[in-house]
Amino acid sequence: MSSNGRGADVPESGPSKVPVDVTGSADVSVVICAYTLDRWDLLAQAIDSVLGQTHPPKELFLSIDHNADLFKRCLERWGESGAGRGVPIQVVENRYDGHLGSARTTAAELATGRYIAFLDDDATAEPDWLEQMLAPFEDRSVIAVGGRPLPAYSKPRPSWFPSEYDWVFGCAYRGLPETTAPIQHVIGAAMAVRREDLVAIGYFHSDNHDDMDMCHRLVHHSPSSVIVFQPSAVVNHFVHENRLTWAYFWRRCFFVNRGKVGAFRQMGGARNLDAERRFARQALTDGLARGGREALAGDIGGLYRSFALCAGLVMAGIGYLVGTFEWKLDRFGIVLPGRGRH
Repeated sequence: MSSNGRGADVPESGPSKVPVDVTGSADVSVVICAYTLDRWDLLAQAIDSVLGQTHPPKELFLSIDHNADLFKRCLERWGESGAGRGVPIQVVENRYDGHLGSARTTAAELATGRYIAFLDDDATAEPDWLEQMLAPFEDRSVIAVGGRPLPAYSKPRPSWFPSEYDWVFGCAYRGLPETTAPIQHVIGAAMAVRREDLVAIGYFHSDNHDDMDMCHRLVHHSPSSVIVFQPSAVVNHFVHENRLTWAYFWRRCFFVNRGKVGAFRQMGGARNLDAERRFARQALTDGLARGGREALAGDIGGLYRSFALCAGLVMAGIGYLVGTFEWKLDRFGIVLPGRGRH
């Protein structure tokens, strides 16, 4: 199930100011992680969108996740000049054994900006993305900010797919705040954090749930701080056609929640299941009620979406139970086959 939820209230503040230098660059380092040549065109678009910001970053890192061919090609394209439209670009290789979380850590350890913003390699940022992402940080209680990834479909969205599950392909979903407001977890496709706070928690501790893990650890480390969702910080997140299938849907619901068990165990006292419980309650009440109303109004898709909504919750629950069982076996040194990355 989803990785977000509302947190404590955040105090109101006046108009925010983006910290910029005399050149107009924001005091932020942007990190884009990439792992496959299959997304080359999307990666190039993501980089161009960062370079075209109203307040460009002070530096941009491309962190390549264990792919020598991709690393070489990125060096040839962006690393030789070391700059793009006045923004220094550094191409680095993941120095650790993990994947996304450790690739982000690799770049974050080199970053010098006051803030670090992360963008997926298959997402393109709107021109004012960074400007909007940094605005809430004027309030010192804000420790991290999540942007609003909107789906950019490669084919028409199926009528059975409930909007509550847009998190399945890394996008903002129904149930998130409509205005700037506190949440518990950001969406990793577009997020920002104060660098000093990320350093304080030891960067990223998880690969498959690095965004969720980061948020839990940040708040545990600084209980008076809040994480904010900024819906005006928009990126367009590419949705490949294989993510709009029933097979991908149920597998994602199952495996995400199966993996959450281990991630929560690693967090120790920082773990919190409030967001997951809240998502389930909202889905079963608001989501089903809306699907019923839509069906009565003549939209048969409302019934399909209601079924998918319930099926997703069931698969999430089964995944969590399986993950719990596997965790208990791990305590006795028994590891089941097939526990790969999904």
